[in-house]
Amino acid sequence: RATDTKLGREVAIKLLPPAFASDPDRLARFEREAKVLASLNHPAIAHLYGLEDEGGQPFLALELAEGEDLSARIARGRVSLDDAVAIARQIAEALEAAHEKGIVHRDLKPANVKVGADGQVKVLDFGLAKAWAGDAAGVASGSGALSQSPTLAHGGTEAGLLLGTAAYMAPEQARGKPVDKRADVWAFGAVLFEMLAGRKLFEGETITDVLAAVVRQEIDWTVLPAGTPPAIRRLLRRCLERDPKLRLRDIGEARIAL
Repeated sequence: RATDTKLGREVAIKLLPPAFASDPDRLARFEREAKVLASLNHPAIAHLYGLEDEGGQPFLALELAEGEDLSARIARGRVSLDDAVAIARQIAEALEAAHEKGIVHRDLKPANVKVGADGQVKVLDFGLAKAWAGDAAGVASGSGALSQSPTLAHGGTEAGLLLGTAAYMAPEQARGKPVDKRADVWAFGAVLFEMLAGRKLFEGETITDVLAAVVRQEIDWTVLPAGTPPAIRRLLRRCLERDPKLRLRDIGEARIAL
């Protein structure tokens, strides 16, 4: 949280730690996020005010999204059906706006969703977002393959930091294959499932366990509340098809269903 002294408003500041500010890959990803956000204009997406640099320290000045992380909301228990539908509809609208620009988020999860006191949703952190057009061109090479989600960043003492959260990754994303907007559809389904069930779609002791569950474990539909409407159950099943060819193709269809 910071104050924009020029325009007299409160903003959110997102910056790279100094140790990473000189890393070309991190800096490129940071600048890419700025360009992605600059191309999006939707009430359910936190706006970018500017990409700034102070003494060699790059930072983003962003809309300050007040409210509670959806992850904190879920931690208190299941979200009511009415609230879950209202939140999910706004998330779908935000993703639809991004997809219409050819942008896939790749890291949708409850912690990246803010819910204001008035019920207004803000989808945050397009740091992994990427335009999917032409993605497949670089898959053959090792570096190209690593450019797809899940992204591995190597450096220092890290054996490999998985960017993106395993529990919300689509199966093709967990396998390191190229992803398109259908990966966001899967993540959307996982978030809606978690709101209604009060627990994650897949869990495990390690990232490897979670990724294995994403790829192979059967979904336990019995954890959904008994009163979950059939239309919502059908939507979840369509969003959570492991084969992307069988999955709900457009998030706009989820918005209409909701």
